[in-house]
Amino acid sequence: MLTGMKHLHSTLAIILLAALVISIIITAVNYFKAKPYNRKVALIGFISAHLQLLIGLIYFFTLKYYTMFSAGTMKSSELRFKVIEHPLTMIIAIVLITIGYSKAKKAKEDYAANQKVFIMYTIGLILILSRIPWSTWSILN
Repeated sequence: MLTGMKHLHSTLAIILLAALVISIIITAVNYFKAKPYNRKVALIGFISAHLQLLIGLIYFFTLKYYTMFSAGTMKSSELRFKVIEHPLTMIIAIVLITIGYSKAKKAKEDYAANQKVFIMYTIGLILILSRIPWSTWSILN
């Protein structure tokens, strides 16, 4: 079961990355060319981020990483990455994506909505890319 969860989490990561890139590109075009805000495009990135978070949290608690919080966790770079850095950075990135989507939904002008999604999704994508375990990613190996 854990192997399946790891592969699902890795596969959904590719879907998330693709969804975010597509959302960012389309929103950027809309933003720079003063086109209307496309909520459905932003929703693709929003939903895929939350689905990935859900699977990631299930995987995190299934592996019982939450029991590994100790002083020794900070001494091991691999354990620190798995238990603290990766989950925390991903949660921050998804919170930023959520804020961007929510603020865009409430924006009165298309320009402001496109701007909020473009900026927040881009920051979220950068954070996600910074904490993907590239060396152990099951899709690449």
